[in-house]
Amino acid sequence: MEQDPKLGKPFIAAPDDPAREDAAGAPWRAVASSPIEAHSGPFRILLAEDDADMRSVVADALRGDGYDVVELADGGRLLVNIAARLKDGTAGDSLDLIVSDIRMPICSGLQILSALRDAHWHTPVILMTAFGDDATRRHAESLSAVLFDKPFDLDDLRTAVANLLPRDGLTSPPPSR
Repeated sequence: MEQDPKLGKPFIAAPDDPAREDAAGAPWRAVASSPIEAHSGPFRILLAEDDADMRSVVADALRGDGYDVVELADGGRLLVNIAARLKDGTAGDSLDLIVSDIRMPICSGLQILSALRDAHWHTPVILMTAFGDDATRRHAESLSAVLFDKPFDLDDLRTAVANLLPRDGLTSPPPSR
């Protein structure tokens, strides 16, 4: 993690990589203070990440964009939270997006995502990993998840979140079951 010298806010940036350049040819290296399209409406995001520092940085950035973020420290807590929402029927009304690490204690993000898709629950999911291989990418893609390799640019994550949420400012429709 680095610190934005202008705002004093932390951000995550990938090492300068010539393969990732913007249209002007500058190395890919944006900061979290870049403007991201705002959405109206209270969008709720479940964020599961076992690394407390990473969880804090991502949660702060998403809250700064106006989202209601529920932080969970491991896969077990994510599983319990989702199961409770499915059981009481509030999943579609109170959850718009899941952002999860893949490797976590108790349950992995991929295991949870597989179970959700098996239950025909289609809430958008973003997975994060420091261990992304081709098989993991194919598995995540087959489950309609967006996969981010750590370290990643926080603005790319924020943009993906904004793009996965409805544009009309209303909460997303109930997931099909």
